[in-house]
Amino acid sequence: MTALDLSSPVAVVGTGTMGQGIAQVALVAGHLVRLHDAVPGRADAAAAAIGARLDRLVEKDRLSGAARDAARARLRPAKALTDLADCVLVVEAVAERLEVKQQLFRDLEDIVVDDCLLATNTSSLSVTAIGGALRNPGRLVGLHFFNPAPLLPLVEVVSGYASDFSSATRAYELARSWGKSPVACADTPGFIVNRIARPFYAEAFAVFESQAADPATIDAVLRESGGFRMGAFELTDLIGQDVNESVTHSVWQAFFQDVRFTPSLAQRRLVESGRHGRKTGHGWYEYGEGADRPEPHTAEQAQPPAHVVVEGDLGPAAELVALIREAGIQVREDEEDHGTRLMLPSGGQLVLADGQTSVEFRDVVYFDLALDYRKATRIALSACQDTAAQTLAEAIGLFQALGKDVSVIGDAPGMIVARTVARIVDLAHDAVAKGVATEEDIDTAMRLGVNYPLGPFEWSRRLGRTWAHDLLEELHLREPSGRYAPSLALYRHGHTADKREGTS
Repeated sequence: MTALDLSSPVAVVGTGTMGQGIAQVALVAGHLVRLHDAVPGRADAAAAAIGARLDRLVEKDRLSGAARDAARARLRPAKALTDLADCVLVVEAVAERLEVKQQLFRDLEDIVVDDCLLATNTSSLSVTAIGGALRNPGRLVGLHFFNPAPLLPLVEVVSGYASDFSSATRAYELARSWGKSPVACADTPGFIVNRIARPFYAEAFAVFESQAADPATIDAVLRESGGFRMGAFELTDLIGQDVNESVTHSVWQAFFQDVRFTPSLAQRRLVESGRHGRKTGHGWYEYGEGADRPEPHTAEQAQPPAHVVVEGDLGPAAELVALIREAGIQVREDEEDHGTRLMLPSGGQLVLADGQTSVEFRDVVYFDLALDYRKATRIALSACQDTAAQTLAEAIGLFQALGKDVSVIGDAPGMIVARTVARIVDLAHDAVAKGVATEEDIDTAMRLGVNYPLGPFEWSRRLGRTWAHDLLEELHLREPSGRYAPSLALYRHGHTADKREGTS
């Protein structure tokens, strides 16, 4: 079944920020739109606000005056639910309370026609549970837009346990006809984005709680080495600490308190203190007038080593060999198989983060994963108190010679970017194995929904079949709570190649 006909009216119930955004998307796409809110006067106020936003689009040459006038003429506030009787689609964007949504849809069932598609924009509740209150739950689906809905392209189309395939198909085609990028998703806690994105916040907070690095340094490493648009601390300040913590808590509870989704105690204390981020003027950072933004830790200038010895191919960091040569530093290659590392003139070793710790070895400095070592502007190094000062200085000087700022953090296994990416990759493989979504849809969702530089499966292919599994396995040995235990899906993925090669 194709998308809904433009001549057919659609409705949005709930006129907050999200409801207004969804209504605007439908209007600009050419639909007749009816707005309803249980509070008298709010639908009229929302219609006026949408009209003002259409005016701004005209001012910015993003919409013609004629298109704006036509859209305004198609927008009608509805004082009662019964005014939605002829709508072919009703999207709700009301309070995130199960009983409120269930009652709304029960009321709508008595009003709308039998083939009217019902959609919930819930971000934290079960679509199945919402539909469970209906006589015909097959026509209810999730249409999860991201805020601001007119700007962000992603829409998660969520099928509840009882949703009809035809209903999900209609919703998918509708979202695409509205100029969005829909992805299909089963009804799982957090859907795609809010399920798979949890480690991005959780691992940053964990590094901070272990006192290995401060928020400004962690954010800088995630941006300048990992290629993420924003760091976890600044992003949660933008989202709102209360909102982000609530989603994390909801996903954790929905997965029966699965340790992989455990909320952060440090973030809980931040919320309890009323420091919710930009909207309150203080979160991880201060935002008041005259507030200074803390700078990331950046190492003082150090002398680069005269040479390095490369052992192994360095895996995801193989590009460093060419960069070191281009910097005028002599590269010697050891053909014997001693592992994958760089040997420094002092005798110390420089190793890509692998889930182990510096304290376990003599003079080992770990360096973090980078999205692109050539383009990265900052690299994090990890050392322990017993690491020789000369070894650390040579490691710092080496990366500075490559044009990088260097941040030295504490002895954190898996460091910052590496452990974050490994956990995201793991959750993505687990989601596919459990039928949540396809690899393609997960990559699309994470790139468009939270602006990741690569989708999890793009990362996985770039890093190698066993990389994430091996790093998480080492982390799990050092913190056997289950938080870092690789999923069975990742284990299977990592060992597929070995099975194909065969042994006898």
